Amino acid sequence: MSDRPEAERTDHLLQSMRVGGEAAEQARGILFDRLYHDLRHVARRLMRGERRGHTLRPTALVHEAYIRLVGQETPAFENRVHFLGVAARAMRQILVDHARERAAQKRGGGLERVTLEESLEVGPTPTYDILDFDAALRKLMSLDERAARVAEMRALAGMSVEEVAQVLGVSERTVDGDWAVARLWLSRELEHPSP
Repeated sequence: MSDRPEAERTDHLLQSMRVGGEAAEQARGILFDRLYHDLRHVARRLMRGERRGHTLRPTALVHEAYIRLVGQETPAFENRVHFLGVAARAMRQILVDHARERAAQKRGGGLERVTLEESLEVGPTPTYDILDFDAALRKLMSLDERAARVAEMRALAGMSVEEVAQVLGVSERTVDGDWAVARLWLSRELEHPSP
């Protein structure tokens, strides 16, 4: 994690966006510079399993997600960690929308792939179609919302257990348990999807 004074300045900028006006506009520009590296890390992680020649690049994914997030009427982010968690969700949705659009154009051709890191399996981590992963994550959300949010932040945003615990307001032990449940459930669901 970044040093505390820098994190506090970033958190202050995120909170100043709630006020609106010129201060919010200045904060938007400064925040992009401060969070760009972190956002690129999330985008690269999400796109790691993508096919060669994917038309979206991490830079484009970062820019589109950032515009969606800070372009809201009154964005309400508690802190840097919360912002990155929401950014990961926005990037996932952008990739899912992109995959659906491509699938509609080429039925089944060139669908994006994602991986479940820290798989419980021994050997290489399997990759999954992002549309299947999104459907499984939505299904898990209906069964166990917190476990699904943990999976989203850990697998897609690459957030640490400590960061996820901070965002959700739970203990690290709880996050570890939810992550284990989510990985197992998602692995089973993606290997043998229910009708």
